[in-house]
Amino acid sequence: MSKLLKKIFDFYINGSIHVALAVFAFIEITRTEFQLRIDNNVSWFAFFGTIVGYNFIKYDELARVKKVVWHSQLKGVIVLSFVSAVCCGYYFFQLNQPTQIIAIVSLFLTGFYTLPILPNSTNFRNWSGVKIYLVALSWAIVTVFLPIFYSEMLIGELIWIYLIQRFLIVFVLMLIFEIVDLSNDALSLQTIPQQIGVKKTKWLGYFVLFLVVFIGVISNFKFQILISVIAIALFFAKTNRSKYYTSFWVEAIPIVWWVLCLIQLKNY
Repeated sequence: MSKLLKKIFDFYINGSIHVALAVFAFIEITRTEFQLRIDNNVSWFAFFGTIVGYNFIKYDELARVKKVVWHSQLKGVIVLSFVSAVCCGYYFFQLNQPTQIIAIVSLFLTGFYTLPILPNSTNFRNWSGVKIYLVALSWAIVTVFLPIFYSEMLIGELIWIYLIQRFLIVFVLMLIFEIVDLSNDALSLQTIPQQIGVKKTKWLGYFVLFLVVFIGVISNFKFQILISVIAIALFFAKTNRSKYYTSFWVEAIPIVWWVLCLIQLKNY
């Protein structure tokens, strides 16, 4: 029974369902914070799109270096990705035109991140130091602009500040990933911990969290809990941590934040 549960859990993680749920949660948080009167089409589009995008990024790279082992779980991931692609396409056509344009922009970012820009050239993923900023930008666009454009809300100064705030939050979450993955990342990536060391990376993360609080568009008890949890996760991040530290616990932070939002709404 325990082996079966572990297989299910590993499929949940390796199939990018957990990270997709984190993206879904961030969109729902944006929807709640701005009281957007929209349906779930954009949230489900992002959920299924994240599964497709992340699985493509992970397994495309393995395929390029011919390290793919065609075990049953990988076959399951391929089936999951195919079904998710169909669902993503369905929800894409439920979106209004401005939201579709933003979705296409985010798709291009994913493409640039994964595929070589020119023949015999590298992709953005392997450009020195670019990875963390590209991921944070993609998440910010998807989880802030998609629901905002879908609601047809006017884009004002408040939205831009909120976008920057979301970018910075994801940036710090990515710092935790880079610390834990330090021993596995290629030196050519030039991640922030590779450039300045783990200790300075953590101090950078704390400073960015301070900026997040300082520019805070939304600042409430839930938000304070979120920042505190991220700071604690950053403090305990180290290179010999289990892969589940980031792939499950760190990615669960926006999900916990969303659950707190749901609890608050239920009590009103």
